[in-house]
Amino acid sequence: MSEVLSWVFAVLFVLVVIAWYLSYTAARLDRLHVRLSGTLAALDARLVRRAEAAVELANSGLLDGATSLILANAAAGSLEAPAEHGDDRELAENDLTEALDVALTPETVADLRSTALGTDVLARLSSACTRVQLARRFHNDAVTDVRRVRRKWAIRAFHLAGYTPLPRTVEFNDEAPEHLVVA
Repeated sequence: MSEVLSWVFAVLFVLVVIAWYLSYTAARLDRLHVRLSGTLAALDARLVRRAEAAVELANSGLLDGATSLILANAAAGSLEAPAEHGDDRELAENDLTEALDVALTPETVADLRSTALGTDVLARLSSACTRVQLARRFHNDAVTDVRRVRRKWAIRAFHLAGYTPLPRTVEFNDEAPEHLVVA
């Protein structure tokens, strides 16, 4: 009788440990998904701020008409891009980065820095570009963490991720023109 009771307690102990491990793993995965949502929201906010800074520069009257139009169109494309990150959104962000590269030549940046308004607008744009780079890196780090955890056997075997799609990294050219960045 006592031997059977020992086996019952041993089996119950093992089941409790397995249940605790699965609960802990599910909670960890949930925290990682919450972190992922937060980094994606932060990235979206930074992308909007960069596009708004580009619109502000385009509408400042400090650039020639053609350059202002190119920059404003690229910024509008970024602002109107789909909210979910995918190929269309990445293309719009690449277009804005390219427009910034075309618009902000070293000579143009030097001319803009000669005025107080130009210096202020460039500082905001430079800050927004730097923050986009950081937000994208933080998001991609969070995606890497979620993918690493979701590859574990327990998560796959017990379907702890549910029907949540596997996240993907956000890849686009977010490099600001090198002469824009103030050291």
